Amino acid sequence: MARICLHGYVSGKVQGVYFRQSTQDQADRLELDGWVRNLSDGRVEVLVEGEEDAVRELAAWLEQGPADARVTGIELQDQPVQGITGFIVRR
Repeated sequence: MARICLHGYVSGKVQGVYFRQSTQDQADRLELDGWVRNLSDGRVEVLVEGEEDAVRELAAWLEQGPADARVTGIELQDQPVQGITGFIVRR
């Protein structure tokens, strides 16, 4: 299976609803690497890489997020694999 990388933005009610921590939990469960952070404009930025099926599964999860989130938009683009190890919440 090929290793891929996606980078993008999630908009809607995605801050203050444990979106970053829940994303990290999902990424850890799927054995993915990368990071997630809040942006000052209210969106969440994410970079994720790993086995293609697992990355696509996380991408699908991001469309809804955790229970209290209300995702209104998601933009993800393919990026070159960066060789990141581990998944962190950036502050």
